[in-house]
Amino acid sequence: MTVADVLLLALGAVAVGSGVLVVTTKHLVRAGLYLVVCLGALAGDYLVLTAELVAWVQVLIYVGAVVVLLLFAAMLTRAPIGASDDLDRPGWPAALIGGGVGLGLTTLLVDAYRWTTVRLPDAGTAERIGGEIFRSWVLPFEVLSVLLLSALVGAVVLSRPDIGRPGAEQPERTEAGR
Repeated sequence: MTVADVLLLALGAVAVGSGVLVVTTKHLVRAGLYLVVCLGALAGDYLVLTAELVAWVQVLIYVGAVVVLLLFAAMLTRAPIGASDDLDRPGWPAALIGGGVGLGLTTLLVDAYRWTTVRLPDAGTAERIGGEIFRSWVLPFEVLSVLLLSALVGAVVLSRPDIGRPGAEQPERTEAGR
């Protein structure tokens, strides 16, 4: 076992552990911070695999933007920051479904490859990856940006009770405001 193998296993254990904490904690802000740890561990895995560009994209896009958007939306909607007792549901159905899906995917993977060696393509460069993103993947990239923008606009609308509600008091306009 090499040093890279040990690092991959350690970072993978940190990612899985913090991922479990994300879905089991009752504190919304703590869940967001555990998500930062999980995504950071994945970026560390990418660094160990010498995929520096993917690691930096992971940090910039997911850790830097998505988690900040999640926490910002939680603050805008005035969601409870502390522990929520209304979220205390039995966890065994989710664990059963998650375990079944994991077992099914593992069986599918083992059946598909039968422990054969797969030839990997040549290593990509930043230029090739950028060209592929902006040639073949530009539509999903833009759809994701619109999705994130709509989540932010939705958080703003939810945080303002005076927007879009029938019968809400509208500020009176003066002659100068018309």
